[in-house]
Amino acid sequence: MLVGAVKRYGSGESAVVALDDVTIAFPAGKFTAVMGPSGSGKSTMMHCAAGLDQLTSGRAFVGSTDLSTLDDRELTRLRREQIGFVFQTFNLAETLTVEENICLPLTLSGRQPSDGVLDQVVSMLRLGDRMHHRPAELSGGQQQRVAVARALVAQPQVVFADEPTGNLDTLSGHEILGYLRSAVDKHHQSIVVVTHDPNAAAWADQVVFVVDGKVHDVMDRPSADSVLDVMKGLGR
Repeated sequence: MLVGAVKRYGSGESAVVALDDVTIAFPAGKFTAVMGPSGSGKSTMMHCAAGLDQLTSGRAFVGSTDLSTLDDRELTRLRREQIGFVFQTFNLAETLTVEENICLPLTLSGRQPSDGVLDQVVSMLRLGDRMHHRPAELSGGQQQRVAVARALVAQPQVVFADEPTGNLDTLSGHEILGYLRSAVDKHHQSIVVVTHDPNAAAWADQVVFVVDGKVHDVMDRPSADSVLDVMKGLGR
């Protein structure tokens, strides 16, 4: 959740306001899509909500935790244990196997996957026969499935995904969105996805539209057509 969130880059007349007094909640156990024109502030919103970037003013919460009250070590621990990330560029460690990449956040925090969770995630994402491969031996869709598995296996409170289907073909993108949808429906995880694609947004429970650093609208039970209608209006 963001409360009165302001993110400003630079100072004086050259300052750029990427978030302009934004207050928005991402409901627990729901799938939220964030959309807007290029440069609207949607990725900045996600990065600040996830603690990857610091607000200029205002507050960001993960659950009941105010991120501004945490020092660097506490923030790193929270990101590792309570937040999952899926990046458009995958961000896999090339020297590690698929299994090692999936378990990396747990390994760094000295934990093991909860009983059966690793098997469930690997099965859901159809990675069972790829566990000893390295990223260079995988297709783009397979690498993105590994990135999703890594985000889900630690059972974080919330998973943030920045254009998770942007580099994928239609079928692979459809599969990734289905896996994220399953994480919400079956495991009650919270998912926040930044996307430019109305078809991707249609998988969500709600869509947050961002324009010029402000929340323009929030749509419940979106369809691809209803999202596209709003996006066309934003482009005028």
